[in-house]
Amino acid sequence: MRDVTTAQPLDVQPTPLALLLLGREADPKSERGVECPGDLPSPSDPDLVERARAAKEKLGEKVFVLGHHYQRDEVIQFADVTGDSFKLARDAAARPEAEYIVFCGVHFMAESADILTSDDQRVVLPDLAAGCSMADMATAEQVAECWDVLAEAGVAEATVPVAYMNSSADIKAFTGKHGGTICTSSNAKRALDWAFEQGEKVLFLPDQHLGRNTAVRDMGMSLEDCVVYNPHKPGGGVTPEQLRAAKMILWRGHCSVHGRFSLESVEDVRARIPGVNVLVHPECRHEVVAAADHVGSTEYIIKALEAAPAGSKWAIGTELNLVRRLANRFAAEDKEIVFLDKTVCFCSTMNRIDLPHLVWTLESLAEGKLVNRIEVDRETESFAKLALERMLALP
Repeated sequence: MRDVTTAQPLDVQPTPLALLLLGREADPKSERGVECPGDLPSPSDPDLVERARAAKEKLGEKVFVLGHHYQRDEVIQFADVTGDSFKLARDAAARPEAEYIVFCGVHFMAESADILTSDDQRVVLPDLAAGCSMADMATAEQVAECWDVLAEAGVAEATVPVAYMNSSADIKAFTGKHGGTICTSSNAKRALDWAFEQGEKVLFLPDQHLGRNTAVRDMGMSLEDCVVYNPHKPGGGVTPEQLRAAKMILWRGHCSVHGRFSLESVEDVRARIPGVNVLVHPECRHEVVAAADHVGSTEYIIKALEAAPAGSKWAIGTELNLVRRLANRFAAEDKEIVFLDKTVCFCSTMNRIDLPHLVWTLESLAEGKLVNRIEVDRETESFAKLALERMLALP
């Protein structure tokens, strides 16, 4: 038997990824982000709202604040515009007089805004640690290795990459460089229709659920037409034969919020609330989408509830900040709106943008100090913009 009392410790060095997960080391390009410099105001400061207003007023037209739908109410109240990630990035590009674009969202969204805005504008993320777990699930190195696997299987030339907007600038650039396009949850079918006109297969990344739901639910493919590429397994965990037979090669990624909803959630809410309409985001699992009454993007969800008749009942499968805001908004119209799952589920990284971070950001800018700038390098920006422009040109 091995003598554990005298055994020498193993010389195991943690990987850069492990160090990031442990909260050590720093990578400004990672969706996991890094800590912010400077001292934040106390969250208990009763003057935070007034301080934010004063700093924003001092900046005037020099600042344009974007608020994603999943942001906290305390932050969203200071947004000049609200919306999903792509709408906000385009809104920023339409405001060239704004020197500072403060993006209350997550890292990849700020990158998209930097790609689409002018060189004179500075995009700022109030908390650099506000990342996206889905975007983190596909790194440039992993996707390049995947492309090599496709080449070895003899299918790379017939494959068109389609990257979801919820991806890093590096992944958008890879997509543009390899003849692909970007999609949102609203136009995923149009993007896939275009991609299949260019090639025989699609590499869809990083969200497997949006890719599968669009292919099967909206385009009439079968589940057998889809294979999942797992970057953590040799060869992606699929055989060359599977890659050659597949139409949709789905990256093994998912949204940590939408992935929590289950078929049991749908069945439970139907039992608890007779006559309820189940409305979910297409980032949900396929079985959840198949069981829902309505499926659509964040903007679709908002418009569906706006058009819903008084007295109707809705269970919504998306981020809780938005669901709660919609429930409060439409309560006066006697619309019952509940969260699909019994378990409370905020987007933890979206919630990193809080009032102290926003106050610190606005006050720093008002004092002439540029903080937490998100800047995409020229080459990456060039290829990422190419992929975005292909999306904008979709019929």
